[in-house]
Amino acid sequence: MRRLLALLALITWGSVVLAAPADYRLDVARSEVAFGFDLQGIAARGTMPVKAAKMSIDLRDVARSEVEVTLDAAAATAGVIFVTQTMKGPQVLDVGRYPEILFRSTRITGDLSGAVVEGDLTIRGITRPVRLNAGLFRQRGTDVNDLDRLTVQLTGAISRAAFGAGGFAGFVGDRIDLNIMARIEK
Repeated sequence: MRRLLALLALITWGSVVLAAPADYRLDVARSEVAFGFDLQGIAARGTMPVKAAKMSIDLRDVARSEVEVTLDAAAATAGVIFVTQTMKGPQVLDVGRYPEILFRSTRITGDLSGAVVEGDLTIRGITRPVRLNAGLFRQRGTDVNDLDRLTVQLTGAISRAAFGAGGFAGFVGDRIDLNIMARIEK
């Protein structure tokens, strides 16, 4: 009996040691990078498409995971055409000079049901640290043991002014709320 328990412990320990981060790809058509902001006291919302994503996720040890995402700021929308045009202009995102926004994770803590993703966010050529809360879920309709298709939800907030995007402060609040729904698969 002791030998059997020792063998089971060795097998379990060995599988944990041998586990490695797996590469996942983003399902762009079913994912959304949404942001919310205050427009003269009215809650407004916009979206921004993902241009590229590299994700390596370790389901046994999230700290060994890494994420790098490039957003297409030039294709962002903010609901109303004049708000979208203003957002893309030189006083806010300045997409003529900075058409992309880049995020690179630097540290991930927690577990699959509640992690914190810390990283460097670059907007308008200015890089600042950000913190996002993350949860990892099986996709609807998948088998209980299917970890090849997952949904990652990330939430957090940033300051526009911290990235030099503070134009039109009298009309638009400084806080930008992020709600990212990423559907990923192996």
